[in-house]
Amino acid sequence: MITYDDFKKVELKTAKVLSAERIEGSDKLLKLEVEVGEETRPLVAGIGKAYDLETLVGKMIIIVANLEPKSLLGHESRGMLLAASEDGGAPMLLTIDGDIASGADIR
Repeated sequence: MITYDDFKKVELKTAKVLSAERIEGSDKLLKLEVEVGEETRPLVAGIGKAYDLETLVGKMIIIVANLEPKSLLGHESRGMLLAASEDGGAPMLLTIDGDIASGADIR
């Protein structure tokens, strides 16, 4: 369990996927460029087996925007997308239903 004050530290935001590419040496990892408000940033996500690159571009997703940057297979990731799965099944991206600007706060 975490406290409400701990949860308030997590910055969830909308982000628009601008581009997606496979990371050499991994069948699972993808490098995404996402727009978060006025900023563009890289994200590395383990959704490569579940999504084709073409279907990701243009999607409005939800990310953890204030996660400490991390390098995965030599690629910087500045955030984490949110996805759901059942019993280790394929991840399903959490997306936005409707039009909203990238960088909007999730509450």
